Amino acid sequence: MVTDPIADYLTRIRNAIMANYKVVEIPSSKIKKEITRILFDYGYILNYKFEENTKPGTIKIALKYHPKTKLSAINSLERVSKPGLRKYVNAEKLPRVKNGLGIAILSTSQGILTDKEAKKLNIGGEILCYIS
Repeated sequence: MVTDPIADYLTRIRNAIMANYKVVEIPSSKIKKEITRILFDYGYILNYKFEENTKPGTIKIALKYHPKTKLSAINSLERVSKPGLRKYVNAEKLPRVKNGLGIAILSTSQGILTDKEAKKLNIGGEILCYIS
């Protein structure tokens, strides 16, 4: 049993990148689907597919690599708010990841958003992870 599904999601992606996998399969949930959508929108992954035909649906993520150097588009995945210690920020204290080159994913009252989207809407929330 996984006690922190978001950390498990990030670890599966991190391990697949270290092993140079093209596709990684992850058990599905609403939060994981939204994080996957954000990763695709910001160009960190090549493509994704939600498969609901199995009992716990799965997410298939096609990882993105540079064609010549074979380096991943994702440099780091860091879980910030953990089940034992939640991290919340208000709109004025939203974090900047890698001086604006990375993104922070937040759980807000408006749903799962990036730091840039939350700043536009002037809302804070729980910082789920940093991606760069």
